[in-house]
Formats: sequence, C-alpha cells, structure tokens
Amino acid sequence: MALFEQVSNDIKAAMIARDKVRLETLRNIKKVFIEAQTAPGANENLADEDAMKILQKLAKQGRESANTYTQQGRQDLADAELAQVSIIDEYLPKPLSEEEIEAEVKAIIAETGATSMKEMGKVMGLASKKMAGKADGSLISGIVKKLLS
Repeated sequence: MALFEQVSNDIKAAMIARDKVRLETLRNIKKVFIEAQTAPGANENLADEDAMKILQKLAKQGRESANTYTQQGRQDLADAELAQVSIIDEYLPKPLSEEEIEAEVKAIIAETGATSMKEMGKVMGLASKKMAGKADGSLISGIVKKLLS
C-alpha cells in the first residue's frame, strides 16, 4: 500500500477513535502530500520516496519548533509538537544507530578509496544516497569528517 493511501486510511481510523492529535497530524501530512502532487511539474502520483522526504522534512521542522519552544519556556507547545513528531516517526524507517552509520561510512570510504578531507564530497554523496531517510545528514557529515581527518 502506498504511503499516501496508508495515511488516508489512518485518518479514517483516527476519526473513529476520536484521536484528535493523530487526526490533526495525519490531515496535515495529507495536505502536504496533496500540495506536492499538485505542484507545477509534479507527477500526479506521489512516489513513496518523495513522500518519505516530505515526512522527514515535517519531522525535522517539528523537532526544531519543539526545541525553540523549549528555549522560550513554552513546554506546553513543545510537548504538542513532539506528540505530532512521534506520529510522523511511525511512518519513517527506523533510523540507523551511530555505530551502524560509522560502519556504513567506513565501507563507503574503502569503496571510494578516499584518504583526505578533499574527498569528503565524494563520500558524502554516496553516503547520503545509501542512508537517505535512515540517518540525519549532519550526523553523517560529522562521522565522515571524523574518519577522514
């Protein structure tokens, strides 16, 4: 089942369960999916890869908002954001641990033969493609820098 269809079905289930937070979050996800489908030059059907990118972006925005709210002393708003992020996370693949990322980056470095920071771009390009959706880019970048320096 496509991610778009799964979200639509889960909206119905949230309505029946009267789960207000889940319903609001899923409706927001579906709205963003529809906007992506109807954007100029976009394909009519939303591919799961594109849907995953959208979900990752929404989750990242939610975490950043929660962090900002916490810094401003608004824990109530931060908790609401984090509740929505936890629902979004249910649709994302399980993130890789730092050790798994490091092992993957070591394999990529061996594969490319990279030996210095000058070749970081080549390693990052492959690493970003291989671990798309499973690891944060800044975390990957930090590990690549550590291993190449």
